[in-house]
Amino acid sequence: MTALLILDPMIRGGAIALFLLWIAILWRDHRAALAARVAIAMHVAIIAYLLSHGFHSDDRSFLPFAICDALSAMVPALFWLFVRLWFDDQQRIGWRSWLLVTAFCAALLIQTVMIVATGSFSIEIWVLVRIGMFGFAVTAMWVAWRGRANDLIEMRRRFRVGLVCAIGVFILLATFVEMFQGSNSHSDRWHMVMLTAIHVATLIVSIGLYRFRSPDLFAAMGPPPKPARPPAAPSPLAQRLRALMAEERAYRAEGFSIAMLAARLGEPEYRVRRAINGEMGFRNFTAFLNSFRLDEIRAALADPAQREVPILTIALDAGFGSLGPFNRAFRDAEGMTPTDYRARAAAARLGDSEID
Repeated sequence: MTALLILDPMIRGGAIALFLLWIAILWRDHRAALAARVAIAMHVAIIAYLLSHGFHSDDRSFLPFAICDALSAMVPALFWLFVRLWFDDQQRIGWRSWLLVTAFCAALLIQTVMIVATGSFSIEIWVLVRIGMFGFAVTAMWVAWRGRANDLIEMRRRFRVGLVCAIGVFILLATFVEMFQGSNSHSDRWHMVMLTAIHVATLIVSIGLYRFRSPDLFAAMGPPPKPARPPAAPSPLAQRLRALMAEERAYRAEGFSIAMLAARLGEPEYRVRRAINGEMGFRNFTAFLNSFRLDEIRAALADPAQREVPILTIALDAGFGSLGPFNRAFRDAEGMTPTDYRARAAAARLGDSEID
C-alpha cells in the first residue's frame, strides 16, 4: 500500500506533464486543424481522468471530483472523433456524428447535475453512458485498424497499431475497472494494473508522436502552397501511375487496393506508396483514387450529352460504392453539391452560346 501511495502521484504527475506538453505543441503548431483541436480536447479529458483520483467523494472535494469524472467519461467519444479525423484525413465531421457526441455529452451533464444537486444518480443513465463509452472506444479501434492498408504516411501507418493498443485498450480497461472495482476485494491489484496501463499508454503515445515530422502530423488546410522553385520531373513510376489511372481507369474497379495497384505495375508496394505520397502529395490511398474519380465525374456533369444521366449512375460508374461517400468527397473538393455543379456548367454553356 505504501508503494502505491508513492507511485500513484509520480506516474499520474508524469503523465499529466506529457499530455500538457502535447497540448502546448498541438496548439502552437496545428491549432488550425480540426483533428488537432479534438486531440487537445481529448488530452484535457484524459488529464481530468488522471486528476479525478486525487479527489474524494466527500463534501469538500465532491464538486471537482464530479466535474473531472464527467470530463473523463468524454475520452472515448473524443478518441472516436480524433481517429476519424486524423487517420482518414477528414477536414470535418458530419452533423450526425456531432449529434451523437452531443447526446452523449448531454447524458453526462444531466447525470452530473443530478448527482451534485441531489446526491443520487440515475442507474439508467449510468448504464447508457458505460455502453456508449465501450461503443465509442471499440468503434475507434476498428476505424484505426481498418484503414491501415490505405494509409500512405508510413510513420502514421505503423503508429496505428500502437495507438490502438495504447489508447484503445487503456480506455476499455479504465471503463471496466471503473465499473467493477467497487465490488472487487482486490482493488489494490486493479489500482496497480491501472497505473501500469497509464504509464505504458503515455509512453507509447508520446514516443510515437515525437517521431513524426511536424508537417506529417495533420493534413494541410486549404490549397497547398506554391513551391518556391519548379517541381522536379515526375519519376517513371509516377508517370506509369498516372497513365494507368487516366488511360485505363483502374480506379473504377470494385475494391481496388494499393496491393492490386502494385501488382498491376509490377512494383513493390512500398515504392508505390512512396510515389503516391512523396511525389503526388496524397496522404491516403482513398483520396488518391477519389481524385481521378472526381475528374471523370466533373467531365460527365459538364458534358451536355450526359445531362439526362442520373448523378448516381455517373458516381457508381466512376468507382464510388454509394451516394454518401461520393457526395461528401464532391462537396469537399468543389464546395457545392453535384446537382449545383451540373446546373452551373449548364448555365455557363448557355451563356457562351448566347455570346456566340
